[in-house]
Amino acid sequence: MRGGTSKGAYFLAEELPDDPRERDDLLLRIMGSPDPRQIDGIGGAHPLTSKVAVVRRREDGVGYLFLQVAVDSASVSAKQNCGNLLAGVGPFAIERGLVEPEDGTTRVPIALENTGGRAVARVATPGGRVEYDGETRIDGVPGTAAAVVLDFLDTAGSSCGALLPTGNERDLVDGLWVTCVDNGMPTVLLRAADLGLAGDESVEELEADERLRARLERVRSAAGRLMGLGEVRETTVPKMTILSPARSGGTVTTRTFIPHRCHSSIGVLGAASVAAGVRLPRGIARDLVGEIGTRMSIEHPTGAFEVELEVDEDGAIRRTGAVRTARPIMDGVVFPRPRR
Repeated sequence: MRGGTSKGAYFLAEELPDDPRERDDLLLRIMGSPDPRQIDGIGGAHPLTSKVAVVRRREDGVGYLFLQVAVDSASVSAKQNCGNLLAGVGPFAIERGLVEPEDGTTRVPIALENTGGRAVARVATPGGRVEYDGETRIDGVPGTAAAVVLDFLDTAGSSCGALLPTGNERDLVDGLWVTCVDNGMPTVLLRAADLGLAGDESVEELEADERLRARLERVRSAAGRLMGLGEVRETTVPKMTILSPARSGGTVTTRTFIPHRCHSSIGVLGAASVAAGVRLPRGIARDLVGEIGTRMSIEHPTGAFEVELEVDEDGAIRRTGAVRTARPIMDGVVFPRPRR
């Protein structure tokens, strides 16, 4: 299924091995990793298209485990959520009979097993059937589809234990002022100007800048330790997001490394963490943005992502919301590469 601006394979948990090592070995062979083209599997040769959703029935809805399958290494990570693939979990659960559909809209409570968080997906189900066609357009995806509304109930600190994992609104890391934030995705925010960038460079230009990528990895490694994530060299978090003033009437412009490839858009929870970070009065982004309301438009290389952030009178995040779309691409039997 395509979920948001990502694509992945969705499995029922009961159809995969219970042992994580056996499961991961199977998924590597299904996706075709390690190989930069994933030529012997169904992966799409990019982190955004080498993802897996494992879905199971629960008394209070469904459970969703996200697995990031590396493209060119034999590794599978469960250390983060994926809000884009989450958009397909509700429709998948209804199609597989895990949730009874209603006529009109079906609410699907989802336990985010990677971090212990919770979300609710609102899926269009006229006549009790999932509707994929619609008029909702999201930047980074061609065409339109039916909206899937995602409400995240407790994203703040879901991976690191606190919205500000270091306890500070800004930290000096490898000579750069950064803001480390976790509103569903551990993220390090940096100012483009501090890196000698304008902030609106193309994905290709940024990926070709080896000096920049090396600098970002040094910062990521040091920030990961400060955020309580330990050694992050072999993990996919924290993400690195470069900020600059908005160009198209939004809140802020972003360029995100996930963590070594530059994202063609931005992830759902990455955008949620950016939205939380730019609100901070002493964060590194405060003078890059103007007045901030409940809804923020996070600009990225292929458009913008709308995030709703509701806070209480003490400034604590009460709800994070996003609108995504999803659709099935194929359904059938996959033949894993044999063990070598």
